[in-house]
Amino acid sequence: MKAHSYTPHGVCARQITFDIEDGKLHNVRFVGGCNGNLKAIGKLLEGADARQAAKLLRGNDCNGKGTSCADQLARALEQAMES
Repeated sequence: MKAHSYTPHGVCARQITFDIEDGKLHNVRFVGGCNGNLKAIGKLLEGADARQAAKLLRGNDCNGKGTSCADQLARALEQAMES
């Protein structure tokens, strides 16, 4: 299992961590942001295909910011899968 850490930009969350094993997401955690909603995202994505999760979350907007914590997670996933 490979651990990843990402510093999001333009959102309330200050850090996103997650693991990817065999293309599946595990242990998605956010530091900061909307605690309950972000915990729910982590629970919903447990065991999900990382590529599909990134595709689903990409482009989600929060209050006209042009991004969101979910969108930042998608970017983090894309970056992790490139490396």
